Amino acid sequence: MTPILAARFPYLKRWSFPLDGYTTFRGKRIFGDHKTVRGLFSGILIGILTVYLQVYLYAHAPLVRTFVSLDYASIQPLLLGLLSSAGALVGDALRSFFKRQLDIPPGKSWFPFDQVDYIVGGIVFTFFYIRLTFSQYILLCIIWFLLHLLTSFIGYLLKLKESPI
Repeated sequence: MTPILAARFPYLKRWSFPLDGYTTFRGKRIFGDHKTVRGLFSGILIGILTVYLQVYLYAHAPLVRTFVSLDYASIQPLLLGLLSSAGALVGDALRSFFKRQLDIPPGKSWFPFDQVDYIVGGIVFTFFYIRLTFSQYILLCIIWFLLHLLTSFIGYLLKLKESPI
């Protein structure tokens, strides 16, 4: 939701230049107007800050360690935040590319790809830095899929999104 929320800040409007620079492929925009420099940088910044928050909670809230199998004490939060958020945003941009090529309008749901693009991108980008077990990857996909549905619905209720999914 970070890029959607960042679009609401008036002083960030000048960063709304599209990532594809209006370039086309087969006569269609590569990513479209919704993938912007503002969304890329705000998404990466919030992703990094989120990992720093996770590291802090892991270190200072013992209850958190009972639910988390990743040893946050051994990771570099800047690197993990950069990799996971950049992976999520690249996954989202690739999905956007395919939606444009298939003539699916921006904002129109493309289930389930709209819900898994960022998960797959994040996993691919972090795979060589952090290795999880197969069952942990499955659990990660299930949790983030469900969280995406929940946050999308909340965004819809708050009138930040046009559709609930």
